Amino acid sequence: MLCQKCGKNNATTHIKTVINGKVTEQSLCGYCAAKQGYTGFSAGPISNILASMLGQTIQVSAGISSHSCGCCGATFADVAETGKVGCAECYREFGAELLPYLKRIHGGVRHTGKVPGTKQLVIKEETGSVSELKAKLASLVAAEKYEEAAVVRDEIKKMEGK
Repeated sequence: MLCQKCGKNNATTHIKTVINGKVTEQSLCGYCAAKQGYTGFSAGPISNILASMLGQTIQVSAGISSHSCGCCGATFADVAETGKVGCAECYREFGAELLPYLKRIHGGVRHTGKVPGTKQLVIKEETGSVSELKAKLASLVAAEKYEEAAVVRDEIKKMEGK
Protein backbone atom coordinates (compact mmCIF):
# COMPACT_ATOMS: atom_id res chain seq x y z
CA MET A 1 0.00 0.00 0.00
CA LEU A 2 1.36 3.40 -0.93
CA CYS A 3 1.52 6.41 1.38
CA GLN A 4 -1.71 8.42 1.21
CA LYS A 5 0.20 11.70 1.65
CA CYS A 6 3.00 11.51 -0.93
CA GLY A 7 1.85 8.52 -3.00
CA LYS A 8 5.47 7.46 -3.60
CA ASN A 9 6.71 5.28 -0.73
CA ASN A 10 5.22 2.19 0.89
CA ALA A 11 3.02 2.96 3.89
CA THR A 12 4.60 1.73 7.12
CA THR A 13 2.57 3.73 9.65
CA HIS A 14 -1.16 3.26 9.96
CA ILE A 15 -2.99 5.85 12.04
CA LYS A 16 -6.58 5.51 13.17
CA THR A 17 -8.25 8.47 14.92
CA VAL A 18 -11.70 8.76 16.44
CA ILE A 19 -13.13 12.27 16.74
CA ASN A 20 -16.73 12.70 17.90
CA GLY A 21 -17.46 9.10 16.95
CA LYS A 22 -16.09 9.50 13.41
CA VAL A 23 -13.24 7.13 12.57
CA THR A 24 -10.57 8.22 10.09
CA GLU A 25 -7.64 6.12 8.93
CA GLN A 26 -4.36 7.19 7.35
CA SER A 27 -1.57 5.08 5.91
CA LEU A 28 1.71 6.98 5.73
CA CYS A 29 5.32 6.27 4.85
CA GLY A 30 7.94 6.79 7.55
CA TYR A 31 8.96 10.17 6.18
CA CYS A 32 5.44 11.63 5.99
CA ALA A 33 4.57 10.20 9.41
CA ALA A 34 7.64 11.89 10.89
CA LYS A 35 6.70 15.20 9.22
CA GLN A 36 3.29 14.99 10.89
CA GLY A 37 4.86 14.22 14.28
CA TYR A 38 4.10 10.49 14.48
CA THR A 39 7.44 9.24 15.81
CA GLY A 40 8.80 7.51 18.85
CA PHE A 41 6.06 4.91 19.29
CA SER A 42 6.92 2.16 21.69
CA ALA A 43 5.40 -1.30 21.68
CA GLY A 44 6.56 -1.99 25.23
CA PRO A 45 9.61 -3.10 27.15
CA ILE A 46 11.00 -5.32 24.36
CA SER A 47 11.37 -2.42 21.94
CA ASN A 48 12.93 -0.34 24.73
CA ILE A 49 15.55 -3.03 25.34
CA LEU A 50 16.28 -3.31 21.62
CA ALA A 51 16.44 0.47 21.28
CA SER A 52 18.88 0.76 24.16
CA MET A 53 21.11 -1.99 22.73
CA LEU A 54 21.09 -0.51 19.24
CA GLY A 55 21.43 3.01 20.63
CA GLN A 56 24.71 2.00 22.26
CA THR A 57 25.85 0.86 18.82
CA ILE A 58 25.38 4.31 17.35
CA GLN A 59 27.33 5.93 20.19
CA VAL A 60 30.16 3.41 20.07
CA SER A 61 30.54 3.25 16.31
CA ALA A 62 29.81 6.65 14.84
CA GLY A 63 31.51 5.50 11.63
CA ILE A 64 28.43 3.61 10.42
CA SER A 65 27.27 4.78 7.05
CA SER A 66 24.26 7.09 7.07
CA HIS A 67 22.51 5.43 4.13
CA SER A 68 18.77 4.99 4.33
CA CYS A 69 16.35 2.26 3.36
CA GLY A 70 15.21 2.60 -0.23
CA CYS A 71 11.69 1.49 0.67
CA CYS A 72 10.71 3.42 3.82
CA GLY A 73 13.53 5.96 4.12
CA ALA A 74 14.59 4.89 7.63
CA THR A 75 18.25 5.16 8.61
CA PHE A 76 20.08 2.87 10.99
CA ALA A 77 20.05 5.73 13.51
CA ASP A 78 16.22 5.68 13.31
CA VAL A 79 16.20 1.92 13.89
CA ALA A 80 18.55 2.32 16.86
CA GLU A 81 16.45 5.13 18.32
CA THR A 82 13.09 3.35 18.12
CA GLY A 83 14.22 -0.25 18.44
CA LYS A 84 12.11 -1.17 15.40
CA VAL A 85 12.90 -1.48 11.72
CA GLY A 86 10.78 0.56 9.34
CA CYS A 87 9.90 -2.25 6.92
CA ALA A 88 11.00 -5.69 5.74
CA GLU A 89 13.49 -4.12 3.34
CA CYS A 90 15.36 -2.59 6.31
CA TYR A 91 16.55 -6.08 7.28
CA ARG A 92 18.28 -6.37 3.91
CA GLU A 93 19.57 -2.79 3.96
CA PHE A 94 20.94 -2.82 7.52
CA GLY A 95 21.61 -6.55 7.78
CA ALA A 96 25.32 -6.21 8.51
CA GLU A 97 24.68 -3.73 11.34
CA LEU A 98 21.71 -5.64 12.82
CA LEU A 99 23.14 -9.16 12.64
CA PRO A 100 25.32 -9.15 15.79
CA TYR A 101 22.55 -7.59 17.89
CA LEU A 102 19.86 -9.93 16.65
CA LYS A 103 22.16 -12.85 17.45
CA ARG A 104 22.76 -11.54 20.95
CA ILE A 105 19.07 -10.90 21.62
CA HIS A 106 17.60 -14.06 20.06
CA GLY A 107 20.51 -16.46 20.47
CA GLY A 108 20.82 -17.02 16.72
CA VAL A 109 20.10 -15.43 13.38
CA ARG A 110 18.22 -18.29 11.75
CA HIS A 111 14.53 -18.76 12.45
CA THR A 112 13.97 -22.29 13.76
CA GLY A 113 10.25 -22.13 14.43
CA LYS A 114 8.51 -23.37 17.52
CA VAL A 115 10.28 -26.31 19.08
CA PRO A 116 7.93 -29.09 20.18
CA GLY A 117 7.65 -29.81 23.90
CA THR A 118 9.71 -32.45 25.60
CA LYS A 119 6.79 -34.80 26.26
CA GLN A 120 7.25 -38.17 24.68
CA LEU A 121 4.63 -39.81 22.55
CA VAL A 122 2.26 -42.05 24.46
CA ILE A 123 1.02 -45.20 22.80
CA LYS A 124 -2.51 -46.06 23.84
CA GLU A 125 -3.27 -49.66 24.58
CA GLU A 126 -6.27 -51.39 23.07
CA THR A 127 -9.32 -50.49 25.11
CA GLY A 128 -11.12 -53.77 24.71
CA SER A 129 -13.98 -55.11 22.69
CA VAL A 130 -16.96 -53.14 21.43
CA SER A 131 -19.25 -54.72 24.00
CA GLU A 132 -16.94 -53.69 26.85
CA LEU A 133 -16.81 -50.15 25.50
CA LYS A 134 -20.61 -49.99 25.21
CA ALA A 135 -20.91 -51.04 28.86
CA LYS A 136 -18.38 -48.39 29.83
CA LEU A 137 -20.31 -45.82 27.79
CA ALA A 138 -23.55 -46.69 29.57
CA SER A 139 -21.92 -46.31 32.99
CA LEU A 140 -20.37 -42.95 32.04
CA VAL A 141 -23.70 -41.62 30.79
CA ALA A 142 -25.40 -42.81 33.99
CA ALA A 143 -22.71 -40.99 36.02
CA GLU A 144 -23.27 -37.89 33.83
CA LYS A 145 -19.65 -37.82 32.66
CA TYR A 146 -20.56 -36.73 29.17
CA GLU A 147 -17.13 -35.62 27.95
CA GLU A 148 -15.56 -38.98 28.79
CA ALA A 149 -18.60 -40.70 27.30
CA ALA A 150 -18.10 -38.82 24.03
CA VAL A 151 -14.52 -40.10 23.82
CA VAL A 152 -15.66 -43.69 24.40
CA ARG A 153 -18.47 -43.23 21.84
CA ASP A 154 -15.91 -42.10 19.26
CA GLU A 155 -13.76 -45.15 20.00
CA ILE A 156 -16.78 -47.43 19.49
CA LYS A 157 -17.52 -45.79 16.14
CA LYS A 158 -13.90 -46.15 15.10
CA MET A 159 -13.85 -49.85 16.02
CA GLU A 160 -17.17 -50.55 14.31
CA GLY A 161 -15.94 -48.73 11.22
CA LYS A 162 -13.02 -51.14 10.88
